[in-house]
Formats: sequence, C-alpha cells, structure tokens
Amino acid sequence: MKKLLIVVDYQNDFVDGALGFSGAEMLDERIAAKIDAYREAGDEIAFTLDMHGRDYLDTLEGANLPVEHCIEGTPGAELFGMVAERVKACDPVFEKPTFGSKELFGRLVAMQKVADEVGTKPFESIEFVGLVSNICVIANAVLAKTACPEVPIIVDAACTDSFDKELQDKAFDVMEGLHIQVINR
Repeated sequence: MKKLLIVVDYQNDFVDGALGFSGAEMLDERIAAKIDAYREAGDEIAFTLDMHGRDYLDTLEGANLPVEHCIEGTPGAELFGMVAERVKACDPVFEKPTFGSKELFGRLVAMQKVADEVGTKPFESIEFVGLVSNICVIANAVLAKTACPEVPIIVDAACTDSFDKELQDKAFDVMEGLHIQVINR
C-alpha cells in the first residue's frame, strides 16, 4: 500500500515574498529530501497552492489579511526553490482560494469510497509538510482526517513552520488532540 505526501503551499510569497518569514527558506532542503524519499519508495506526492485573483483584497480573507499574496500568474504564487524543481506532470496540484482545499478533500473522499468497497484503506498514511503550520497545514490535515478517518495522518514538524511559534505550538496540540500524529516536534 502506498503512502501519500502532501506539500502545502511552499510558495515564494510564503517563504521570501509578501508573507515570507525568517526560517521558512530552511525547509526547502528538508521538504525536497522528503519528496525524493517518497519518489524512491514509489509513493504518491501531491501539492496544494494558495491561489488568489486580483480581487483578493475584496474577499473575506483579504479583509482579514490585507496583504496581497499568491496572486495567480505572479512569481509569488510559484513553488519555492528545490521543491519547485521536484514537481512532476503526474503529481496532482490543487489550487485553492482559501486555507483548506475542497478539491483535495473531494479526491480523498472518492478514494476512501473506492477503498471501502474493497475493504481496504486508500493509503498507508498521509503526511503533510509545508506552510503555514497553524493555518493551511492544519486546515488540510483536518480535511484529510475527515475524508480518511482510518488512515494515519502525519504532520512533520521539522518540515513545516509558522511566523508565529506560539500559534504553531497550539496548532500542533490541536492536531494531536484530533489524532493527527505530529512527528519531529
């Protein structure tokens, strides 16, 4: 049975762009190495991309976070560094206008339904890495736990980060309370 790695929003604007923060760039090599290990094992990899239109400031998120970022077609919306070099045409990429990906959730629900019909699980585990731990990583990890309740959901704390370490620690606590395994904390 295969494992699934989901790389969440490791985009220029979250690393060294509009919402970038010190330390985010240090995840590049770790995430790239994890992608390489998953590929070598024959496992699956998917990516989420935060993606906004030019009307971002007119959205609810824009009203609450009035910093234009990950605007479609801009360099800030592109994946960062070595991670960007590792995307293959066969990798699902889920663009999302908000924290959690509806399309990723839908795909996991469909895969779980097929697995239920044959009495198995869709994946051995689903692991999350990327940015930002207390926003998009937690949102997508909870969606994965909802879609695939019997699949171990893992967040690698060494491959995710936040501009707010206190909120990150609280997010890790919440995830653990929801039976999401946080490793390398």
